[in-house]
Amino acid sequence: MTPLEKENLASISQKILNEKDKLVNELPVPKLNGVDITKDLIQWRKELLDVYAESIVSNIHIPINELEGWGVEVSNRLLDLMLPLDLVLEEISNYRETIGEIIHQEAVETEFTLDAYHKAIVNFNYIVDQAVKIVSNHYMQDYNDTIAKARYAVDELSIPLVKITEQIGIIPIIGEIDTHRADQLMKNALNQGNSNDLDYIIMDLSGVSAIDTMVAQQLFKVIESLELIGIHPLLSGIRPDIVQTMVSLGINMRHIDTFSSLHRALATIHSLDAK
Repeated sequence: MTPLEKENLASISQKILNEKDKLVNELPVPKLNGVDITKDLIQWRKELLDVYAESIVSNIHIPINELEGWGVEVSNRLLDLMLPLDLVLEEISNYRETIGEIIHQEAVETEFTLDAYHKAIVNFNYIVDQAVKIVSNHYMQDYNDTIAKARYAVDELSIPLVKITEQIGIIPIIGEIDTHRADQLMKNALNQGNSNDLDYIIMDLSGVSAIDTMVAQQLFKVIESLELIGIHPLLSGIRPDIVQTMVSLGINMRHIDTFSSLHRALATIHSLDAK
């Protein structure tokens, strides 16, 4: 690239910076369910235009490094405000045409070669595309992390272990049990039972509407696993219809301590400890 072409590129970069305040304010600020994002959006636009201006004159790695930091900041803020990703994706693309026109005008008004013009446009469009990619990746990573944390919290509440004495814990099971909840039942019973140094865990089925083969098998796995780590498992809330279902499935419950109510299970534990 000739010294004149470098000078022309520097002129384009400076023109973007000179018009930055005008460019960031001429686009409307979207209204988002009462969330005032004006201050954040104006700051994002200014920082983005700085990167775009830098991309005209610098090695391609410099603006990309700047975009990384910008992308992390923007994606984190979007999630804090519970705003959609497309808000920023639209902002990133808004200046593609505007800055493309600035480059075109400079090429027309100066002795820009076709090759130099093409290279400037290609580099700028590459940076815009990278901005979309970087922000999308950071946003989805942060979003997935947030969802994973939320799901973990829901799982803990879905199959909680309630410690009622130093030796006794209760796991109240309510609603249907799918494969995911069954796995969580196993994890909570073993991990919390062990960490709380419990002697007994009562799995209360009073809120379970139905028992099928999968649920029954999982309950037996939990019972066997608890026995292996020295915790005495009990089942309470066994209604007549659940008993009939288990019998029809050919399930042998003779070796399992079962009770019609949580009260009876607790009374049995206290009587055993009193001996």
